[in-house]
Amino acid sequence: MPTLQRFGAISIRMYAGDHHPPHFHIVGSNCQVLVRIGDLVVIAGIARKAEIAEAMKWARANRETIAIKWLELNERG
Repeated sequence: MPTLQRFGAISIRMYAGDHHPPHFHIVGSNCQVLVRIGDLVVIAGIARKAEIAEAMKWARANRETIAIKWLELNERG
């Protein structure tokens, strides 16, 4: 499971061979959520906005990079 970025105790991760829709994981000591890449909506898990704010800010600025990484890890022919 590659870690795409770290923010202190929070990290953005992505699994190879993961299920659809395309998403990434925000993982921390008090949170574990799945975020859909297309619109950056939390689709599973629960976290306070303050817990994931920095990760979501990074994701907004790097959505294209995240989408490319999803394709590399999950859309192999």
